[in-house]
Amino acid sequence: MISHLAGTVCAVAPEGAVIEVGGVGLLVQCTPGTLATLRPGERARLATSLVVREDALTLFGFATDDERDVFVLLQTASGVGPRLALAMLAVFTPDALRRAVLSEDLAALTRVPGIGRKGAQRIVLELAGRLGAPGTGSPADAPGAVPARRGGPAPWREQVRAGLVNLGWQARDAEQAIAAVEADLADAVAAAAGNGAAGDGADGQDVDAAVMLRAALRKLSRA
Repeated sequence: MISHLAGTVCAVAPEGAVIEVGGVGLLVQCTPGTLATLRPGERARLATSLVVREDALTLFGFATDDERDVFVLLQTASGVGPRLALAMLAVFTPDALRRAVLSEDLAALTRVPGIGRKGAQRIVLELAGRLGAPGTGSPADAPGAVPARRGGPAPWREQVRAGLVNLGWQARDAEQAIAAVEADLADAVAAAAGNGAAGDGADGQDVDAAVMLRAALRKLSRA
C-alpha cells in the first residue's frame, strides 16, 4: 500500500491532481477540499490509499491521515465503494461524519449524492462504533469572514462550482448555492466591520474552498 506521497504539484483539475514524485507524474483522485489546498508548482504531501481493481489502479489522496483512514473504513460498509466514500468526505469532515453516524442522523447522511435513506441506515448500522469518537478540534464547517475579491470572481468560486458538479449537482443549482453562500459571507464581513474587526484577506484569496463547499452543500440540502 502507498501510504503517502510527497512531490511537486504539476496540475490540478476538478477530478484530481497530478503530483510528480521522482520524475513520475502520479494522478491522485481527491475531494474538492483537498484539491483546494494544492497549487501547481508548489510541493505537497498527501496521505494516500491505493484502490486495486481488475481493470485499474486508482490512487486517492487526502489532506490528513485521518481522512485517509476514514475513507478506508467507509468502504467496509455494504454498498460503499471508493467513489461514494470520497463523496462522503467531500460533504463531511471526518469528525462531522463520526457525529452523523453516532447520532444516527440519517437526514445528514442523505445529503451525500448517491445515499438514500436505506443506504444511510445501512451505513449507521455497519459503521457505528467503528469510526471512533469525534475529536476535540473545531471542525471547519462555517464560512470564514472574508469578502469576495473586487474586480472579479473570488478564486474559490470555481473550485466550489467544480466540486458541486463533480458530486452530481446541476451547474445552475451550483451557481445558486454559491451565490447564497457569497451573500452570507458578505453579511458576515459587514457585521465584522461594524464591530471593528480586522478584514484580513479582503481580496478573497484566503477563503477556504473546502469550508465554502460545505456551506454550499448545506444550502442545496435545504433547497
